[in-house]
Amino acid sequence: MLYPSIDKLLNIVDSKYKLVHVAAMRSKQMLEKNHYQLDENEYQNKRSIGRALEELEKGLIEVKFKETK
Repeated sequence: MLYPSIDKLLNIVDSKYKLVHVAAMRSKQMLEKNHYQLDENEYQNKRSIGRALEELEKGLIEVKFKETK
């Protein structure tokens, strides 16, 4: 089973598309700047995309989107 669960993540982000966008952006930041919000041993995932989803689930990433008119 994948961690974190998509059901938990969709309670934080209202759309699968936004979830993918946020996770991809954070994953790219991790790889480019080598900046992680948790210690290496606190992550359950080895890949940056999974780690980005973990940070989102733990509330370490605040999601803000501009509303279009």
